[in-house]
Amino acid sequence: MSSTSVARRPSYAAVLRIPHARRTFAAALLGRLSYGIVPLSAMLAVIRASGSYAVAGTVMALFGATSVFLSPARAALIDRYGPRRALVPMVTAYAALLGLLTVLVRRPGAVSPLVLGAVTAAAGACTPPLGPTMRAVWGRLAPDRALLQRAYSLDGVAEELLFVSGPLLVGVLVGFAPPTAAIVFGTVLIVVGTAWFVTSPAVGAVRPVEADTGQEVRPSREAGRSVLRGILRPVVAAAGVGLTLGVVDLVVVAFAEQRHYGDDAVAWTLAALSAGSAVGGLVNGAVDWRIPAGVRLPLTAAGLGVALLGAGLAPGFGTLAVALGAAGFFVSPALTTAYLIADDAAAPQARVRAGAWVNTGVNAGSTAGAAGAGLLVSGMPTALCFAAAGAAALLTALATARGTREPSAAPRTVREREGEEAVPAA
Repeated sequence: MSSTSVARRPSYAAVLRIPHARRTFAAALLGRLSYGIVPLSAMLAVIRASGSYAVAGTVMALFGATSVFLSPARAALIDRYGPRRALVPMVTAYAALLGLLTVLVRRPGAVSPLVLGAVTAAAGACTPPLGPTMRAVWGRLAPDRALLQRAYSLDGVAEELLFVSGPLLVGVLVGFAPPTAAIVFGTVLIVVGTAWFVTSPAVGAVRPVEADTGQEVRPSREAGRSVLRGILRPVVAAAGVGLTLGVVDLVVVAFAEQRHYGDDAVAWTLAALSAGSAVGGLVNGAVDWRIPAGVRLPLTAAGLGVALLGAGLAPGFGTLAVALGAAGFFVSPALTTAYLIADDAAAPQARVRAGAWVNTGVNAGSTAGAAGAGLLVSGMPTALCFAAAGAAALLTALATARGTREPSAAPRTVREREGEEAVPAA
């Protein structure tokens, strides 16, 4: 089946019928499942080894910081050298460092916190950016904008489910094995997933720009700034959504404690947020939008803000779950739209970096939101905390609505987008 025939039926089934799409997507998801397993299992292992929650928190903060904030730098290597040449050494170093961490935490008190922090920070710096790379591959596989929108929506919903299921798998594993076994399991997943991913013909067709133009592309600080300037609007939107979600997670916990609910109520309420996001993502991808993406971006952020203002009025967990489910309905569409705008604005030699910057915006915003939520919860009623989260989303909508410029809405084929040959059919 040719890409042209697939494009005439832009649906989720059509996305998965694109040559090599199912194999490549499954491989990326297998590796990305590790992202939901390794951090939690490593934290549990460090707690057992050090006997200190403070040490574990600091160590994992270092892991998260290097993983998140160095993501654009790792993406730049993929843009320059191609996925195969860049991902293989990354995943090799990442797996080796996780293996070293597993050995170090086997015996309580055997290693100093400084060594644990150095090893985990180094591991975070080597985390393979499979998500941004997969989205760049989607940009080549999907022959027009409508199909790419569906591909990104499917990718976003699947990633949401992975981050929910990962901690659940850790819970099952630590029920009969030490946390180090979960680290090993997560390491195996990312090694196998990355190996399967880079051997896909679709990934092999993603070549570094110098291979196509004959000109060497050197990543530089100025080039990185240029990429960020071009995609600043979607990065701001992603950071605003992440900030909002970081606040909501802790406020829900405080809401439960103040009303003497159990932890199961917290889990179900946050699950409603994730479920709403999944439904919203699927609906967003299925709609043939006539509203430009640049207009949809602030609208989805505003919808998230209004829903969270409503959550502040919830008297109990039932109504709160409904309100958060409604808020979640706008999360995945907002992020999918941000990725679409970034992909459309990025030059071919910076596509992976563009996606990585959006991803960094989400994670950095979430981290800042979680830190700020502690101050909010300690000094304000939970109703006002939800209102503050909603206000942050509304401010994000206002910031991303100013000066919106939409690129041409005409569908573009892979050759029109990049001037390169399409991925060969199976």
